[in-house]
Amino acid sequence: MVDLKVDIGGLELKNPVTTASGTFGFGEEFTDFVDLGLLGGIFVKGLTLKHREGNHYPRMAETASGMLNAVGLQNKGIDYFIDTIYPRIKTFDTEIFPNINGSVVEDYIKVAEKVNDIDGINALELNISCPNVKEGGMAFGVSCPSAVAVTEAVRNVFDGLLIVKLSPNVTDITEIAKGVEGAGADAVSLVNTFLGMAVDAQSRKPVLSTITGGLSGPAIKPIALRMVWQVYNAVKIPVLGIGGIMNATDAIEFMLAGSTAIQIGTANFIDPQVSMKVIDGIEDYCHENNISAIGDLVGAMEV
Repeated sequence: MVDLKVDIGGLELKNPVTTASGTFGFGEEFTDFVDLGLLGGIFVKGLTLKHREGNHYPRMAETASGMLNAVGLQNKGIDYFIDTIYPRIKTFDTEIFPNINGSVVEDYIKVAEKVNDIDGINALELNISCPNVKEGGMAFGVSCPSAVAVTEAVRNVFDGLLIVKLSPNVTDITEIAKGVEGAGADAVSLVNTFLGMAVDAQSRKPVLSTITGGLSGPAIKPIALRMVWQVYNAVKIPVLGIGGIMNATDAIEFMLAGSTAIQIGTANFIDPQVSMKVIDGIEDYCHENNISAIGDLVGAMEV
């Protein structure tokens, strides 16, 4: 048997395969396709202090080897999640990771305080890197001082595992990673989407209502992989790799580059059962290569 368990800052996951926020709903939407109890964890749809309608349509567009999205954190707010959604999903036999967002630091603090009081939640993902909102979001993640400030603020009110989700839309992602590590982050997840755009040549207008949006999918994988490797070598806290992971081979590459665990995002839209296939594929790889513990792969790329 292969030991697939991984440790993220003291929190043990049954395996390194998790699903990325915004691509898997709250988990319950996938129960017809996936045994959620087999997942390492679910990063749920982004949560804000108050109800958000998100951006106007159109807010998604297919691109070569990927997709653009500008949903804009549409959700019914943290209180709705606590009162209505969490009671339905708390029995899932996997870790539930709320993904929290805010327009100002005070918003992040208030949401984090509410998450801190939820029985059964052991961790949260602090999203300082969403490129699809006009206020807050990516603005916090592209400046080291602001990334540090919001991380410190949330660290002061949240007792569990704090994972900070980093933006790739920066000059040096290692500077931000080291900053949030020093501010109390227990782990970092990267990368969020890259800022991109699409144009309709016939109408001569942008495809998205917001003009720009977040690019995800296979197109970003080589850049995301490079950033994961850079951050792994710059910080001492665990790294969760995200960006164009479509199969088990992709996941293994991210682990070799330094990811303790991975998040599957865009691939869920293409194949709702992809997470199960990735878990099976990782286990097969370990058998074939006489690897008894998945942790031995982390950072094992030979340079």
